[in-house]
Amino acid sequence: MMVSDRVVVTGLGPVTPIGVGAADFHAAQLSGVSGVRRISLFDASRLDVDIAGEVDLPPELAPTPRQLRAEDRCTHLALAAARLAVQDSGLDLTAEDPDRVGVALGTAIGGIDTWEENVRINVERGPGHIRARFIPMAMVNSAAARLSIEFGARGPSLAPVAACASGAEALVAGAQMIESGEADVVIAGGSEAPVVETIVGGFTQMRALSTRTEVPERASRPFAAGRDGFVIAEGAAVLILESAAHAAARQARVYAEFAGFGRASDAFHVTMPHKEGAGARRAVGAALRSAGLAPEDVAYVNAHGTGTPFNDLAETMALRAALGTAAERVAVSATKSMTGHGLGAAGAIEAVATVQAIVNGVVPPTVNLEEPDPELGLDLVPLKPRDMEVRAALSNSFAFGGHNVVLAFRAW
Repeated sequence: MMVSDRVVVTGLGPVTPIGVGAADFHAAQLSGVSGVRRISLFDASRLDVDIAGEVDLPPELAPTPRQLRAEDRCTHLALAAARLAVQDSGLDLTAEDPDRVGVALGTAIGGIDTWEENVRINVERGPGHIRARFIPMAMVNSAAARLSIEFGARGPSLAPVAACASGAEALVAGAQMIESGEADVVIAGGSEAPVVETIVGGFTQMRALSTRTEVPERASRPFAAGRDGFVIAEGAAVLILESAAHAAARQARVYAEFAGFGRASDAFHVTMPHKEGAGARRAVGAALRSAGLAPEDVAYVNAHGTGTPFNDLAETMALRAALGTAAERVAVSATKSMTGHGLGAAGAIEAVATVQAIVNGVVPPTVNLEEPDPELGLDLVPLKPRDMEVRAALSNSFAFGGHNVVLAFRAW
């Protein structure tokens, strides 16, 4: 691949339960803090599981009263993340050709709070009382459209939906826009605001959520022997992707190269991962080939690591099969142990963490991992961060429906 075709990351905008903005998010990872707490966004007293990862937006990024009336929280989080990422990149978008700026913003569910509110209104008061802005607020592509309008981005605008791999799919879509020549700059990432009664209740009924609710910050336990489910969370993250040539022309700071990606489907079950991680294994292998990496080149993997018994085992089997003997020497950690599982935002949030590991030479920990599952046999970086050189890293996103997306990043 020629330099002009290469894709680089020049801006980071995480909006997460453990920190908002690149600096705060990175510091929180290294401190091993948890963003999981008792749900405050609604009255969770009717639920068996009453914990989640929630975001505290600072005043300067909080929605205005008008935005609260006109947009869903999923869009508010996406807009906050995009503003942070654009600012972090140093881009002056008013000086860019707007036809060469694209948007790719993934979400699994979109404006679900708006859906829940208006279904309740319809049942209790009738259709004549449904909010006039219900449809545009609830549309899955609303956040992507809002970013396009906010930044005057007239290039392609996409809203990938692939359950918990949506944010990662959006980054792939952004990279492809640049590689195909459709755009010089893409505002790419994911957003999710699923902490509403219907969604938390639905996942509870599936027995997908951790029931360790006594101490909320201890509930998310990826790869632990006693893991019992994931902790749902809201959040967003946007990365600014640019062609290497465009970044060089404006003398931009480059965090890392978006070196490649791999995708594959399980074609197995709508909620269960393939029992041997077959689709995930193929996605890891495809990412290595796309990036021109050998297994021994990979220093770190930010795991999908949800904390469910089946997912963590399947992911482990996939890594061991795809990386071979190198799997035993690769540092693996699951930042969902701190942030909770942000569904469609997770892949983008974890891409930020992966890039930061490369830039700063330190791998974030998997907290709550006092007793790793002995069946897994990976180097899981428990409890504390690890200082180490990271020249190349993978970020895994695996989703309901059997969607598997693996992103490869490389030092620039």
